[in-house]
Amino acid sequence: MTKSIFLTLSGRTNAGKSTLLNALVGEKIASVSSKPQTTRTRITGILTQGETQFVFIDTPGLHQGKTRLSTHMMKTAETSAADADAVLYVIDCTKKLHEQDVQMLENITKRKIKCIIVVNKVDLLDDKSKMMPLMLRLENDYHPYAIIPVSAQSQDGLDEIMQVAEELAQPSVHFFPDDKFTDQPERVLAAEMIREKLLRLLNDEVPHGIAVTIEKLRERDDKDLLDISAVIYCERESHKGIIIGKNGSMLKKIASSARHELERFFEIQVNLQCFVKVKEDWRNKEGLIHSFGLDEE
Repeated sequence: MTKSIFLTLSGRTNAGKSTLLNALVGEKIASVSSKPQTTRTRITGILTQGETQFVFIDTPGLHQGKTRLSTHMMKTAETSAADADAVLYVIDCTKKLHEQDVQMLENITKRKIKCIIVVNKVDLLDDKSKMMPLMLRLENDYHPYAIIPVSAQSQDGLDEIMQVAEELAQPSVHFFPDDKFTDQPERVLAAEMIREKLLRLLNDEVPHGIAVTIEKLRERDDKDLLDISAVIYCERESHKGIIIGKNGSMLKKIASSARHELERFFEIQVNLQCFVKVKEDWRNKEGLIHSFGLDEE
């Protein structure tokens, strides 16, 4: 008898959801960055262990949005919780519980959605007893199915998450092939790898206004070489200059870093070409948001 469970990862921006998703699945499928709002869309990670298939759905972090893109991101985060069998609600234990955490947890409790609260980043606490008041508050106010302290970065506590998820799994067919680890198309994965490098290497004011699309992803017939052509979109001419850098130095650095990760992922030599274009204020233009695949429609 096969079983399956769909679990939505929810929580505030920078709580560590994408790091947790990658650690649980054992593959790099979600961009990870210290910049807030790294995840923009629903990202599905799949892990099949024995007869049980675990489907993890990473969602954009809860934040105060100021653009139409942010509105789409918040809609995705809120609706994904209701669609799942259970919610993995991720909290950064080094920060105070935010008003948005309270609102989301109250909503999950009111809807009687099974909730596993994941108290993340415990490796950053010198004194682990400091998180006890937080855990007591979470237990008393929201009565979750479980509260699990973890470090997604060092992968401590992941076994406990999997044990609880196994308890909640229900008899069901497997919805994905057992050897699949994501439903993301290769072009989307490639674009996210490039965007992650942009997030890591650029100044704070630039990354939120960046989108990446893959115009070509094709393996050559005559040699083991994958040609990838990517377009980096930004909102201002001044940002384009920052991305390219003096004599193209920054763009070369971004492309080189991305190429190494693409080669590791696709297990083939990659010829990566990156181009930069300006689309002013694209985050407030529904047509461009849709064309970049960021509206979940």
